[in-house]
Amino acid sequence: MFELVLQAPQALVEPLGDALGDELDALSVSVEDSDADTGDEHPLFGEPGMPAPAAAWERSTLRALFAERAQAEAAATRLLAQDWTQGLQVSAIEELPEQDWVRITQSQFEPIAITPSFWVVPSWHEPPAQARRVLRLDPGTAFGTGAHPTTRMCLRWIAQQAEQGHGERLARVLDYGCGSGILAIAAALHGAGAVDAVDIDPAALTATDANAAANGVTLNTGLPQAASGRYATVLANILASPLKLLAPLLCAHLAPGGALALAGILARQTAELQDAYAPWLRLAVADEQEGWVLLVGSAPAAVPLTGR
Repeated sequence: MFELVLQAPQALVEPLGDALGDELDALSVSVEDSDADTGDEHPLFGEPGMPAPAAAWERSTLRALFAERAQAEAAATRLLAQDWTQGLQVSAIEELPEQDWVRITQSQFEPIAITPSFWVVPSWHEPPAQARRVLRLDPGTAFGTGAHPTTRMCLRWIAQQAEQGHGERLARVLDYGCGSGILAIAAALHGAGAVDAVDIDPAALTATDANAAANGVTLNTGLPQAASGRYATVLANILASPLKLLAPLLCAHLAPGGALALAGILARQTAELQDAYAPWLRLAVADEQEGWVLLVGSAPAAVPLTGR
């Protein structure tokens, strides 16, 4: 494996990345701040789920991997010969030592404690001795491995419903925007009677079906229109903006007295979510971690959810 290291101004980063990946057969391309850890460093901060304020740093380092040295040398030569690459510099072509990339990747994912007895455990790990309930999930393309605070808070809330004797909230569960299916699977593992998992991304549904099978649970998966009727609990771990737009739909799926749990929300966005759902129910902060919050509310016990 050989790494081509390039230095480029901000305007070239995106076209260089496209050229390396689409035309020059790079196996992967990464971008770093050339001024990182210096007085000239300028971090790029963006809202979760939103693009960063700039495509790259003023001075960026691109690292492209190639299977052969000849490929890396040819890529560098072709790029330097282009009229549009003015300002591009080739820093190095380096041979990388052979490594077990699968083992290195796996080492980054350890079992995650949701509660003292409920753990998310990758398939290559043995469950901890104290784990009485285990959710097996490997990192994949769909969002949701249990590592992010929003996912952990949702999983913890689901476990608490079973552990604290609120099993009625798991009678029928909807996971809206299921991603990897982790929340739907957790509900099933904690005794949910029926679980519907829906997402707009077919790849997420494929991942959910595979993960459900790996955990020995049965879910009903489909596109959002597959959600039907009322549910004892509706879960949605997405982001604040779509959650606001989904307020009428999600509340319409709540059974009288049903619980709504929303995540993907920054603490500073709490009030705007509460306002968006106020016509149907009152949301309160049920958990908070690393600047993110879990908002939970209950539908009126026997009042039709028509809004005000």
